[in-house]
Amino acid sequence: MKDFPGTPGTLTGLVLRISQCIFAVGSIASMATTNNFFNFTAFCYLIASMGLQFIWSFVLAVLDTYAFVRKKALHNPVLVSLFVVGDWVTATLSLAAASASAGITVLYLNDLKSCNLGVECQKYQMSVALAYLSWVTIAISSLIMLWLLAAG
Repeated sequence: MKDFPGTPGTLTGLVLRISQCIFAVGSIASMATTNNFFNFTAFCYLIASMGLQFIWSFVLAVLDTYAFVRKKALHNPVLVSLFVVGDWVTATLSLAAASASAGITVLYLNDLKSCNLGVECQKYQMSVALAYLSWVTIAISSLIMLWLLAAG
């Protein structure tokens, strides 16, 4: 298998995984600090999805750190296949959660015009934005993993 930027064990792969973790935790923190997020199922789904995203990305970041420090390439076809499946599953869940939460946020803020809480509404928007950023980074990682599997 070829070694190109973003593959496991490279610096760019580690940066992608760490950024996924940071964006997921930021999304969770922004949403969880509001008082009424539990009233909306989509927001609860966002927190659950970002929690899974954080766990998956954190485990792979630790694995990438180990491989980067040891200067080993993680190009075992079975391992890369596991990365592909895990990345695609978490990417799909993250996109669905971010889209559902964005829909509720737009409905709540613009269509119903019932956002008189101010700071809480900004936290909803920030959480959704961070969830989309987390999805973008996981989408990049999943495409790289698929490319790596196909190149092998």
